[in-house]
Amino acid sequence: MFMEWIQHTCDVESWSERAILHVDLDAFFAAVEQLDHPEWRGLPVIVGGDPSRRGVVSTCSYEARVYGVRSAMPSSRALQLCPHAIWAPSRFDRYHEISATVRAIFADESPLVQPVSIDEAYLDVTPGRYTSEDPVLIAERIRARVAEIGVTCSGGLSAVKSVAKIASDFRKPNGLTVVCPGEEAAFLAPMPVRAMPGVGPKTAKRLVSLGLKTLGHVAALDDATAIEVLGSHGIGLVMRARGLDVRDVHDNAPVKSVSNERTFATDVRAPAEVDGALTLLVAKVSRRLRNKQLAGRTVTVKLRFSDFTTKTVRRTLPASTDDESVFVPIARDLLHSAWTPGVGLRLLGFGVSGFDDKAVQLDLLGDDGEVLPEVEVSPARQRLVAGLDAVRERFGEGSVQFGRELRKTIQDTGTPSGTEGSDE
Repeated sequence: MFMEWIQHTCDVESWSERAILHVDLDAFFAAVEQLDHPEWRGLPVIVGGDPSRRGVVSTCSYEARVYGVRSAMPSSRALQLCPHAIWAPSRFDRYHEISATVRAIFADESPLVQPVSIDEAYLDVTPGRYTSEDPVLIAERIRARVAEIGVTCSGGLSAVKSVAKIASDFRKPNGLTVVCPGEEAAFLAPMPVRAMPGVGPKTAKRLVSLGLKTLGHVAALDDATAIEVLGSHGIGLVMRARGLDVRDVHDNAPVKSVSNERTFATDVRAPAEVDGALTLLVAKVSRRLRNKQLAGRTVTVKLRFSDFTTKTVRRTLPASTDDESVFVPIARDLLHSAWTPGVGLRLLGFGVSGFDDKAVQLDLLGDDGEVLPEVEVSPARQRLVAGLDAVRERFGEGSVQFGRELRKTIQDTGTPSGTEGSDE
């Protein structure tokens, strides 16, 4: 069974391979709220959107999880499960402040840290590479130092990156699981297939329907069967299920996409309201692209309808840009190719990917010969945009707005990650 694994004790002499530590802050947003509100400690705390306005749970304390509350759950459902919970709005500035303090601890312990999100990271603590210390002792010290801040973390230590990630979930909260070199396959074998990062619900359902219920079952597949069952990614999954993963810790993983979403308080159906919401999303993503000095070619619009079905449409431009005056008409074309006015929309999202080093002017003809908006990204336009961005950076998002951004404000009820946008 999954919980029958007995942790081994490794010493630095027996650890001759890589040592990768995955650290995950426990129920982070809720833990920060309990830190700042001592009277909430030991009580169920939920951080997320308003239950009466289609909010979503960002995270919740372990006291709330006893009642079945989980991250990404509709807030209305969480309220039903735990009506006496304490609800807290998200305070991202405070969460980032605590996260920065934790990351400083990581940097003290290893020069090679790969942040994954605001509340988790990988560290390379290989003996002999940066230190002669036992990696288990380093992991325990990190856990103790984080606890001194007032929050807790859980860790997974292994020679294999994917195993370290799985192990960090094994003894939550405030636990450390060590999988010694050579024990990876035995550790993984009894686990359900869903435990492997990258295996989503649909893939897990397909595997189970074929009798492949555990990672041990997946590990036993030959290459031909793996490809037949899972396609081109099958062999990679089988290798990871065997505890074989050559990926290293990278300190600066490149951003692959920048996006922003809105979940509407009530279904929106009118073209003016939907176009206004999309324009605001495009403007925010464009500003974040410029802040990160990124420019992208692939534009994506995401729609979730009243019946919870989701559709994603995208178009690749002939050149990269970071200018919303280019993105807006294209995003509207994509929107109206997938949505009919009058049909209720529950969520709308906009994202940009396919990044190059810098933005350039677009040609008038696109990949398929369609006419693209005639936009000249002139030096004057670039100076105007840079100036407006600087004002917003200093005085806040709403300090300067274009007329199109002054349309009815759409209630942002939060996303499962607890942020209004994402950089992946």
